[in-house]
Amino acid sequence: MIVIPTLIAFLVSFGLTRLFCNPASRLHLLDHPSERSLHTRPVPRSGGVAVLGGLIAGGAVVWASYPFSTSPGLGLALSAALLLAAVSFLDDRAEIKPSVRLLAHGLAAALLVGAGLRLNMIEFPGLILILPPWLAVLLSLGFIIWMINLYNFMDGMDGFAGGMTVIGFSSFAILGWQADNPLFTQIGLLIAGAAAGFLWFNFPPARIFLGDTGSSVLGFLAAALSLWGSRDGMFPLWVTVLIFSPFIVDATITLLRRTLRREKIWLPHKTHYYQRLVQLGWGHRNTVLLEYALMLACSFSALLARYLSSGWQAGLLITWILIYSALMVRVNYLERQTTGQAG
Repeated sequence: MIVIPTLIAFLVSFGLTRLFCNPASRLHLLDHPSERSLHTRPVPRSGGVAVLGGLIAGGAVVWASYPFSTSPGLGLALSAALLLAAVSFLDDRAEIKPSVRLLAHGLAAALLVGAGLRLNMIEFPGLILILPPWLAVLLSLGFIIWMINLYNFMDGMDGFAGGMTVIGFSSFAILGWQADNPLFTQIGLLIAGAAAGFLWFNFPPARIFLGDTGSSVLGFLAAALSLWGSRDGMFPLWVTVLIFSPFIVDATITLLRRTLRREKIWLPHKTHYYQRLVQLGWGHRNTVLLEYALMLACSFSALLARYLSSGWQAGLLITWILIYSALMVRVNYLERQTTGQAG
C-alpha cells in the first residue's frame, strides 16, 4: 500500500510539471532573470503547483487509509499549509510585499505550533534540555519560519531544491520506518515522490523552477516533519538539522556573514556558497552533483547515528562541523585564486 500513493504523487507531479513547461499552459508563469538569478533566460516557475498537485492526489489515497480524524491538530496543520501555498502562489503571479509574505509565514508557523508540533526539548548526544513552554513556542516559531525562508533562499540553482527534497524526505521515510511509524514513513515517501516528478524537468538544464509556491511549502513540510519526529521521540532534532545541513549551513552562514558586513539582507544577492561555485565556473550540473554527494553523505550519517553511542554521535557532529568549515575555506580560496588570476 505504501508504494501506490507515492507512485500516484510522482505521476501526477510529472504530468503537471510537463504541462506547465508548455508555453501554451495558463500556469506557464515565467521567472525573469534578476540580480540574484543564476539563469540567463526566462524559465517557468510553476513547478511548485505541480508538486502540490502530486501531494494532493497521493494524499487522498493516504487519507482513505489512515484514521486522520484521530490525529489532533491535523486541521490546523493543513490550514497552515494551504494558507502558505495560496500566499506563495499570489507571490509567484505578481510579487507581493515582503511584509505580507512574512506575516503569512508567521501565521502558518503559529497554526502549526497550535496543532501541537513544537520543540518541548532540545536533545544533543548525551544531553537533553527541557524547555519552558514560552521558550518552546518561540524556538518552534523561529525554526518553522527559518525553514520556510531558507528553502526559498536555496532554490536558486537547477536541480538543487528538488534534489534536496527527494533525498531529505526519503531520509525522513527511513527514519519513520526505523521508528515503526508507517504514517510518517508514507508521508515522507509521498513528498519525495512528488518532488521526483518535478526534478525530472528541473535537473540541469532546468526547464522549470519550483517558485515560491513549491519552495515555501516544502520548507514548511520539512519543519513540520522535523517537529513531529522530535515530539514523538522518533529522532532528535539535530538529526534533521544534519540531513538538511547542505541548505541550513549555507543559508545560515551566508545570512550571518551579510549581517556582519552590514549589508541589506532583504535585498537580492548571489553570495550563497552554491551560487559562488557556479560563478567560479563549476556550472549548474557539476555544482548540483557535488551538492547531491554532500546531501547523501549527510543523510547516511544521520541514519547511521541511531545505531551509535552518544560519544560516537558527538564525534559525528564534530566531524561534520570540520567538513563544512573546510568546504567554506576551500570556496574562499578558489575565489581568491580566481581574483588573483584576473588581476
